[in-house]
Parts: sequence; C-alpha cells; structure tokens
Amino acid sequence: MSDDDGYVHDPAAFGEDEAEAEAEKGGGPRAAGGTAPGDIPRGDAREFDWRGWVLVVAILFAFVVIPVALYFLPRAQGFVASLGLSLRDAFLVLPLLPAIVLGALAVWATTRP
Repeated sequence: MSDDDGYVHDPAAFGEDEAEAEAEKGGGPRAAGGTAPGDIPRGDAREFDWRGWVLVVAILFAFVVIPVALYFLPRAQGFVASLGLSLRDAFLVLPLLPAIVLGALAVWATTRP
C-alpha cells in the first residue's frame, strides 16, 4: 500500500497549527490573558463567578424548596384558596414557575457579554 491510496490528515493545511504555534511562542492575540478580546472563553479559561452561584441557588430552589413546598401544599389549602387557585392548579404552577426561571437563568449564566 502506498501513501497515495487514501486520505492523509494535514492539520497545517487548515491553518490551525500556525495560530496555536504563534500563541505558544508568545505572540498573537492570546499571549497575555489567554483569550483575545473578542473570543468566548472555553474550557479551562471559563471562570465560576457570581453568575454560576446565581444558577446554583436557582437549582437548589427548584430541586429542594419547591418539592418541600409541594409536600406541605395540601396542609395549606386555605392559603392556596386565598390566591384564587385550586389545589390542582397549585400543583401544576408551583413546579412550572421555577422551571421557566431556571431555564432562563441557565441561558443567561452561560452567555458572556
């Protein structure tokens, strides 16, 4: 079998190795801070900042507080009725609202300005 029989991968043909080699030498836009100003941080370059903690609090609220509230909901029928909801409506709405908020927060926390 000769070298002409199939595909041979050549990363240099795509220009990716040149950019990585330039960054490793200390030149290029990624030298100082790890990312260029217009780049989106990926992998190890991402930080767990206050947005991540907001998302953690929302997850704890949705997976701990709401199930506990659902457990005690039948005992709070008077409060549920004062809100104008039946018990069935409360069982549907109570988990739905944190799910919507959690989805919106997840998108917000993962997108960087």
